[in-house]
Amino acid sequence: MQQPSSSHSASRTAAEIVTQPGCWRRAADAAADATELPRPGERVAVTGCGTSWFMAQAYAALREAAGQGETDAFASSEFPRSRAYDRVVAITRSGTTTEVLDLLSALRGRTRTLALTADPGTPVMDAADSVAVLDWADEESVVQTRFATTALAFLRAGLESHGPLPAGVRTVAEAAADAESAITEPLPPSAVSAGQWTFLGTGWTYGLAQEAALKMREAAGAWTESYPAMEYRHGPISITAPGRVTWILGDVPPGLPTDVERAGGTLMASTGRDPMADLIRTQRLAVAVAESKALNPDEPRGLTRSVILNG
Repeated sequence: MQQPSSSHSASRTAAEIVTQPGCWRRAADAAADATELPRPGERVAVTGCGTSWFMAQAYAALREAAGQGETDAFASSEFPRSRAYDRVVAITRSGTTTEVLDLLSALRGRTRTLALTADPGTPVMDAADSVAVLDWADEESVVQTRFATTALAFLRAGLESHGPLPAGVRTVAEAAADAESAITEPLPPSAVSAGQWTFLGTGWTYGLAQEAALKMREAAGAWTESYPAMEYRHGPISITAPGRVTWILGDVPPGLPTDVERAGGTLMASTGRDPMADLIRTQRLAVAVAESKALNPDEPRGLTRSVILNG
């Protein structure tokens, strides 16, 4: 039986996924004129909730690897407010997330803050010292796809403007070119029909692995896990078996393919693409798996577009 593919899906989520290459290019242009992005040497923390937190993790690891300064990433609810930072970057698509707004309020007057949002008509506009509005990447979908990656592209482009990227890391322009094929290449049937998926990453791509697993859980209610790639052998490999997928975003550690094969699992990797472009393939996979189970990826169970807490 032919498996659904997000390339042929009628879902709103699928329609937003395929717009990402253009969104990233526009983000790179916007970053060139941004004055409040972190500067080399600053001590920076990046924060958000859910998907935004995972983008924060990716950027923090990438910034440190580029030698541009100590960079931490925290879920907004777990942010260590007593720590001193030169700048805090908050990622919030909706601009209404309670934990993010509470944190920005607590930091006001003590730490310079920058918020990345998709909606200029929300409370974050007043909560942060400065705001980058990426409204062209806003989404109707509950699950985040293009806003999250566009925010990361914006931050990556800021790193590019201040010096060389770490060895092996591509520019946003190159990532956007890779994304063009990632939105059209057929998904392997074995990935769509699998019963379990484990996503792995190294350095900045660990945040992408976390996001890939979250997308599968959100859109498809799937059994997914995510780990740093080198931690895979320290327990998680025990879940690997026939009919289960191990998907590596970014560099593949030596010997890992052999370990997956020995356990009977199916290995997938970035195959030379920018890892952020490969994340698009996992987004498409989430849509395809949802539709193979007769689920609507536009209406994930138990989720809303923004978490606004009472009281």
